[in-house]
Amino acid sequence: MKRDKLTQYLREDRWPTVWCPGCGNGIILKSFIDAYDQSGLNPDQTAVVSGIGCSSRSTGYLDFNTMHTLHGRAIAFATGVALTRPDFKVVVMGGDGDITAIGGNHFIHACRRNINLTIIIYNNMIYGMTGGQHSPTTPGGKVAGTMPFGNVEEQFDVVKLALSAGATYVARSTVYHYALTVKYIKEALLHKGTAVVEVMSNCHTYYGRYNGLREPWQMMDFFKENTIMKEKAEKMTEDELKGKIVVGVFRKDDLKQDFYTRYRLTYSKGE
Repeated sequence: MKRDKLTQYLREDRWPTVWCPGCGNGIILKSFIDAYDQSGLNPDQTAVVSGIGCSSRSTGYLDFNTMHTLHGRAIAFATGVALTRPDFKVVVMGGDGDITAIGGNHFIHACRRNINLTIIIYNNMIYGMTGGQHSPTTPGGKVAGTMPFGNVEEQFDVVKLALSAGATYVARSTVYHYALTVKYIKEALLHKGTAVVEVMSNCHTYYGRYNGLREPWQMMDFFKENTIMKEKAEKMTEDELKGKIVVGVFRKDDLKQDFYTRYRLTYSKGE
């Protein structure tokens, strides 16, 4: 019964997926449809937008109003939908490279404007679809196709980026923590304004096998053993948190007006 309940949101004729066996993208996709089913939203008034990448293929499997757009431009397309159809719930799905690299400027300004978008970031710390190049979230020292001797760049902290840019709901989970992921995505879907949910995911094909985590279960164990809840992390030192993943809800501001409401209130004065 649970399977039938969730498959109503999927285009089963598009199966099987293109994802590698054991990929965390499937867990995030299921988390989304589980959260969506609990939200009480209307699929006919929901748009899901993605760009380019492994995770961005999610829109092809979802039976909503979906758009598979250009690399890094999902938020730009989604902004247009959100402003012209304020009655719609608009969701953006994309990877850490798609949203924080080529699409980074769109991400920053969506958060700044507090546009009514739910942005789900599949963070597998690598460019998976194009062959394993390092991304803005690849940890320092980790091996990638473009950093064969270890990444020399500092990695983005997606949560800190979203917070500093002004997103009004910000949360992080991992694919190991399924129940938390469902909870945070549901809260994001019901939030008015820019909601960002970062989900740490596994790409054992291009990240794991070059960094001592060749099998999917090894990456899942890594998430299990190295994840700390926000409340506990707040009592720990910087040294104690080194290499750890902090999960939880980092901001939930329901008072700040979303961009569409602010825009209409401002320009209706001239009517």
